[in-house]
Amino acid sequence: MSSAIVIGASGGIGGAVADTLDDEDQFDHVIRLSRSGSGEAHIDIEDEASIAAAAARIDGEPSLVFVATGLLHDGERQPEKSIAELDPRWLARNFAVNTIGPALVAKHFLPLMPRSERCVFAALSARVGSISDDRIGGWYGYRASKAALNMMIRNLAIEQKRKNDRSIIVALHPGTVDTPLSEPFQRNVPAKQLFDRERAALQLLDVIDGLKPADSGRIFAWDGEEIAP
Repeated sequence: MSSAIVIGASGGIGGAVADTLDDEDQFDHVIRLSRSGSGEAHIDIEDEASIAAAAARIDGEPSLVFVATGLLHDGERQPEKSIAELDPRWLARNFAVNTIGPALVAKHFLPLMPRSERCVFAALSARVGSISDDRIGGWYGYRASKAALNMMIRNLAIEQKRKNDRSIIVALHPGTVDTPLSEPFQRNVPAKQLFDRERAALQLLDVIDGLKPADSGRIFAWDGEEIAP
């Protein structure tokens, strides 16, 4: 039986992706994992033991693992506007959630995935993690941690291809989605460029459906456009 796993399923995008997967009935099982989940639904991507335990509970070979976690702001702590706002603890937290967490998920969940069939490991990244696309600066921790995630994705794709040449590992930019993560920054976003969660989920899953093994290791936007590193 086929299964899909959504990590961060209590969040806006993750929840919508899980709901859409359920509605489309493409998989026999959609497994929802999140920090706020209880029992077998719990995972904390800042705790490797929690990630390993969640992976150990998975039965079968999931053909889709979707990592929908991310950190941009936290209470009063907002993205840095200038170098004067750099704080080592905030930088470390950005990397813990945006880079290290998804990488550790890959460490423990990729071995569960098929060895000879098409399978997809996707993690939410961001266009602002593209070094070549940076025109205005700022957002040091978020930009740097997402750029590092993109490198992790590239490395993972190279290694996983040696184990399954039909595997696909990608980073995805969802655009600006109406969730608590983007809420403080929606004021100047044109209405047509602010996506509701359901539309964002459909767009991302459409991108995944169209991916080929040759796309592994790359970064794609919600409309299927490849983003340069």
